[in-house]
Amino acid sequence: MSDRVHPLAAVGFDRAADAYERGRAGYPALAIEAILAEARAAPGRTLLELGAGTGKLTRELTAGGARVIALEPVAGMRALLAATAPEAEPLDAVAEAIPLAAESVDAVIAAQCFHWFDPEAATAEIARVLRPEGAVAVIWNRRDDSVAWMREFTLLADAHAGDVPRYRDGAWRRGFDADPVFAPLALRTWPNRGAVGRDAVLARAASMSFVAALDDEPRARVVEEFAELLDTHPDTRGRDDIALPYVTELFTTRKLSG
Repeated sequence: MSDRVHPLAAVGFDRAADAYERGRAGYPALAIEAILAEARAAPGRTLLELGAGTGKLTRELTAGGARVIALEPVAGMRALLAATAPEAEPLDAVAEAIPLAAESVDAVIAAQCFHWFDPEAATAEIARVLRPEGAVAVIWNRRDDSVAWMREFTLLADAHAGDVPRYRDGAWRRGFDADPVFAPLALRTWPNRGAVGRDAVLARAASMSFVAALDDEPRARVVEEFAELLDTHPDTRGRDDIALPYVTELFTTRKLSG
């Protein structure tokens, strides 16, 4: 499936799966509870997670007792997914071509990944595989740029990002907004905090696709720029109790019947 994945994602996430697992934040308990409630997760129900990555959310979904199919097309990520969420069923596929029967799942969930998809094609596939009244939950950890050092972190990331797909441009939601089969997206938010420690923050920087896809020397130089930020900014200098501040955003909708 790697030939159907954005090249930066295919190379970067395959190479940086370990950094992704160390540096990416999980999700607040209240957000997970909301997803499980929306999905009505329980034994006998089937949940499909798109772009499951290393299983950051997958392992929480399996706790609800439902069958969880975890779609992940990048081999390096899928290997960690199998280890961290062994109760889930990994599936090598992309969101634009889901190899499941029509109306075969009760809910579709996507965490931190929908910007990598073709929004209209992925949404059409979700509508196809989802049963009537089935739920959709799309969750994001958005960096909290109201925090001074995080604004500097984001500016540094933006300087290297190029034209990589980004969550914040809103293109990911076009398919939902344009398709009358879905109810309007509803939004809930929670404060969130990433893994604690300088090394965890640098792993977060290293896990960004446009950093991870670089060759060894330029990648090391970019990560060193983030290290210099942490070592010189007055809010982070000399501290090892730092963690990236986030706002977790959960968008939910439902496939309308009839």
